[in-house]
Amino acid sequence: MGPVSGMAHEAMETTLTYLHAHLELKESALAKLKPYERAKAERFRPNDRLLEFLNAL
Repeated sequence: MGPVSGMAHEAMETTLTYLHAHLELKESALAKLKPYERAKAERFRPNDRLLEFLNAL
């Protein structure tokens, strides 16, 4: 028996307990957020300092 097998759950039911608890926590956190508003994507424009650095590579 390796070190990882000692940390594993013996039954799927015990794993599902954690799965459901985490889902409820995530749902609760997401409910507190305001809806996502997609902003218009802007093209990345590197500044001169970054371009100089990249050109020196």
